Amino acid sequence: MKLAYQAYDGAGNSTAGTLEANDTLDGIEALRRQGLFVTKIDPAGEKGATTTARDRRPRWLGRLRRMRHLAMFSRQLHVLVSTGTPLVDSLGALERQARDTAWRRVLADLRRRVEQGDPLSRAMEPHADYFDPICRSLLAAGESSGSFDAMLDRLAMLTRKQVQIRTATRGAMIYPCLLIVVALAVLTLMLTFVLPRFASLFQSLSVPLPPTTKFLMRLSEIVQAYWWAIVGAAVASGVALKLWLRTRQGGHALHTLLVKGPLLGAIVRGFAVARVIRVLGVLVNGKVPLLESLTLARQTAGNLHYVRLVADAEQAVTRGSSISAVFAQSTLVTPSLTEAIRSGEQSGQLGPLLLSMADFMDEENEVVVKSLTSILEPVILILLGLVVGFIALSMFLPLFDLTSMTQRG
Repeated sequence: MKLAYQAYDGAGNSTAGTLEANDTLDGIEALRRQGLFVTKIDPAGEKGATTTARDRRPRWLGRLRRMRHLAMFSRQLHVLVSTGTPLVDSLGALERQARDTAWRRVLADLRRRVEQGDPLSRAMEPHADYFDPICRSLLAAGESSGSFDAMLDRLAMLTRKQVQIRTATRGAMIYPCLLIVVALAVLTLMLTFVLPRFASLFQSLSVPLPPTTKFLMRLSEIVQAYWWAIVGAAVASGVALKLWLRTRQGGHALHTLLVKGPLLGAIVRGFAVARVIRVLGVLVNGKVPLLESLTLARQTAGNLHYVRLVADAEQAVTRGSSISAVFAQSTLVTPSLTEAIRSGEQSGQLGPLLLSMADFMDEENEVVVKSLTSILEPVILILLGLVVGFIALSMFLPLFDLTSMTQRG
C-alpha cells in the first residue's frame, strides 16, 4: 500500500513524502532505518485506493470528537464481544445506534470488510482518521494472541483517559479565555464609543486636560481613524505567525518554547511525558513488542524534543540497551520516573509500572492546571479593573478640576 508521511531527520529538518509498504508499521520501520523520525503516517488517497471521498470526510471533525467516537466504540464493542456476541453482529448493532452520519458510514464499512473475511485491525486501515496505528496494533495483537476482548478493554481505557484529560484541560481554560475576551471587548468599546463622547464634552467646556487624558484621547482618535489598519495588521500578523510556525525553524522554536518556558514548560513536559508513558504502558501490557511499542509511542509524543527522545530509546533498544539509560541522560524526564522505569525493566513489570506512573502524573497535571487557572482568574480580573479604573479616572479628572475651578470662582 502507498503511505503518505511527515517526519523529521536527525538535524530537525521537516520532510514529507510517500512510500510503498505492506502496512504503516513496515513504513515506519523503513523510514526509521533512513534516520527519519515519523510524526504522522497514513494511507495515501491515490486513485484506485480503497479510501473513498466519503471515508476522508471526517478529517474536518475535531480530534476530540473522533477520540470520543473511538472511546465509545471500543467500550461498547468490548461489552458485546465479551458477552459472546459475534463481531459482525456487534458492529451491526453499533452501526444502527450511531447518530453521526460520517461515523455510521465508517462502522458500516468496518462491518462489510469483516463480513468479507478481513480482521478488524485490517478493516480499520482505510479509516486512519478514526483508528490510529496504536488502536490497530493493539487489536492486531489481540487477534493474534486470542485476547481480543482484553485488548478492546485496554483500548477503551486508553482512549477514555485521553478524552478525560483533554476535556478537563479545555474546561479549565474556558473561563480565563472568556475573561480575556471580555477585557478586550470592554477596552475596545471604551476607546471607540465612550471616550469620543467625553472628548466632545471637553472641547465644549475648554477644560485643561491632564497628560493621561490627552493620551487616551489621542489613542481613541487613532483607533477610530485607523481601525481598518489595526485589524488588517492583526490578521496579517496572525497569518504570518501561522505560516512561520509551519516551517522547520518556527516549529522547532515553538516546541522549544513550550518545553523550556518558565511557567508553561513544566505543564507541557508533564503532559507530554504522561502521554508517552501511558501509550507505552498500554502497548507493553498488551504484549506488543517493545520496539514496535516505542515506535507507536513516538507518534503520540507531539513535541519534537520528545519525538527525538523516544527515537533515541528505540535505537538504544535495538542495540540491546535499556530505555531508562536513555531517559537518564535527558532533562525532559524526571529522575524519579527514570528510576521507576529502571525498576520495571529489572523486575519485568514495565507495563503495569508505566500505567501506574501515568495515572499519578495525570493526577498531578490536573492539579497543576486547576491551580494555574485559579491564579489566572483573579489576576485577569485585577488587570481588567486597573485598566477600567485608569480610563475612568483619566476621564473624570478634568471634570473634578472644572468643579473645583467653579467653586473657587
